[in-house]
Amino acid sequence: MKGVGWTVTAALSTLGLPSSVWAQDRPWGWHPMWGHPMWGVWGLGMGLMMLTFWILVIVTVVFLVRWLTAQGRASRADAALDILRQRYARGEINREEFEARKQDLA
Repeated sequence: MKGVGWTVTAALSTLGLPSSVWAQDRPWGWHPMWGHPMWGVWGLGMGLMMLTFWILVIVTVVFLVRWLTAQGRASRADAALDILRQRYARGEINREEFEARKQDLA
């Protein structure tokens, strides 16, 4: 009995088709490798989810870079204002000059 199975497999292989094609005849007419009518809907849904994922990744990276660069600018502006306040406190500049330079920094 086992010899018959191998014989059939060998005979089908010689026809140019793998034995799995002959063995997996589906009564409803589709094969998992050929696709299913619903595969288009699932494929479309998965494609949209992947597109959404990559858009979120790119937007997150852009906002992160902008936030990091804004942090650097804010600290420099505050450092300059601190120096200006120190110069005013030491009396090196008068009130009018302090206000004018403060407006320039803002």
